[in-house]
Amino acid sequence: MKKIIAITLLILFIDQFSKIYVKTHFYLGESVNVFGLSWFRLTFVENPGMAYGLHFGGLWGKYALIILRIALAVGMVFLFKKWVKEGASNYLVIPMAMIFAGAIGNVIDGVFYGVIFDSGTFYDAASGRWIDYSGVSKLTPIGHGYSDLMKGCVVDMLHFPLVDTVWPDWVPIFGGNRIEFFKYIFNVADSSITLGGLFLYLFRRKAFPKGLEF
Repeated sequence: MKKIIAITLLILFIDQFSKIYVKTHFYLGESVNVFGLSWFRLTFVENPGMAYGLHFGGLWGKYALIILRIALAVGMVFLFKKWVKEGASNYLVIPMAMIFAGAIGNVIDGVFYGVIFDSGTFYDAASGRWIDYSGVSKLTPIGHGYSDLMKGCVVDMLHFPLVDTVWPDWVPIFGGNRIEFFKYIFNVADSSITLGGLFLYLFRRKAFPKGLEF
């Protein structure tokens, strides 16, 4: 269990440090090259929904997603206790700890960022839309934020546009249009969930030996 706690705390620290730094130093939409590399950028966006900028259902969709993430995290705590008791291998425990930490990291944003920052992307009930903001955010005493509990947005910043060019004019249909791969912007928590899932798949035979079940 100590290993699970250590991995979770380490990922949460890196995730929250990177998010708070970007939110308090970058303008929304600001993008800078990392180490002078055009294919590795820090691009600050805020996401009210799921990983990689996906979202649905407006404010109620956001509430449902947060509740689902919390339920997942609580369920994983019970699974961890079960697996540790059964002597589960690191091939299972470590990837699941990564997924657990990633889920918690994004829950923190959605639940608390609206009440600890003075500005952020907010939901406008009249239009049913999420509204961007200008300026650089600052941390503020709890209760003096720009919104309420569970109305904050997830901070994303990792951007890897490995290909960023324009289709030649002679290409049918797509000619003259911009092509970008990989265009999605994500964060450390998203990365942790993705890598944890990938490791589970690659080492599934060792992670789930016969007799070890959910």
